[in-house]
Amino acid sequence: MSWSIGLLALPAVVFFLVFNYLPMAGLVVAFKQFDVNLGIFGSPWNGLENFAYFLESGDAARILFNTLFLNVLFLGATLAAGMILAIMLNEIRSTFFKRVSQSVVFFPYFVSPVVISIILQVLLAGASGGGGAVNDALGGLGFPTVDWYTEPGPWPWILTVVKVWQLGGYLSVIFLAAITGIPEEVYEAGMIDGASRAQMAWRITLPLLKPTAAVLLVLGVGRIFYGDFGTIYAIVGDNGTLFDSTDVIDTYVFRALRQLGDFGTTAAVGLFQSVVGFILVLIAVLIQRKYSKETSIL
Repeated sequence: MSWSIGLLALPAVVFFLVFNYLPMAGLVVAFKQFDVNLGIFGSPWNGLENFAYFLESGDAARILFNTLFLNVLFLGATLAAGMILAIMLNEIRSTFFKRVSQSVVFFPYFVSPVVISIILQVLLAGASGGGGAVNDALGGLGFPTVDWYTEPGPWPWILTVVKVWQLGGYLSVIFLAAITGIPEEVYEAGMIDGASRAQMAWRITLPLLKPTAAVLLVLGVGRIFYGDFGTIYAIVGDNGTLFDSTDVIDTYVFRALRQLGDFGTTAAVGLFQSVVGFILVLIAVLIQRKYSKETSIL
């Protein structure tokens, strides 16, 4: 019996060994003065100089703050949007309209970041680089227009709206699955007590979604040091005027590798990102275990 179970697990074990663990040997570059001609293992060691170079570069504080700030915004906003959407979808009585609504809110999850970038260009800057639909609306209402692609201040909120649009529907499906697992007897008891639909949503559905939200929060905290390179770089690109509020670890690493070819520093930054993310996951799980042991993932 144990042999048959081991045999079933073998493909997954081999997959993770080849694609997840063997590439970790490349992390040794973070501690070396990498030379392409000498290769990974032939290059000389330089201790923690690559880490010191990043931390003393003057960019570290800005990049770490942007990464944390943006991810906290993304995580909080997308979870809240997912829960609200799920509760709203759950209240739709028509099965056909409910399925259509689910498909509509889920669709943005499949839209490419490049397409999102083009949509934002049309909305914020217009086809000719001046104007845009948002500025036309602001002008029509008597407000001053904004040169969005030279103002870093609004971009954390613009990117948060994009993330909510992208992930709100996706997360709502997960929350909706959790809602379907709530026993009907609980709602029937609420109806007998005279609760309205809004009161049942607030006092029954929302509290029972907390365990699902806690698990998604822990998983999100694990990636809080990852800056969603695909979306942010596709939208912001190499626009240096927006780096004050949009430059995150992933875009910094990509730019450093592309422009400077500094493999050692980029590997050090990536390793730093992974280690801090791992520590944050442990902290989040321990906090979750302390306050809600029955829903803890450990």
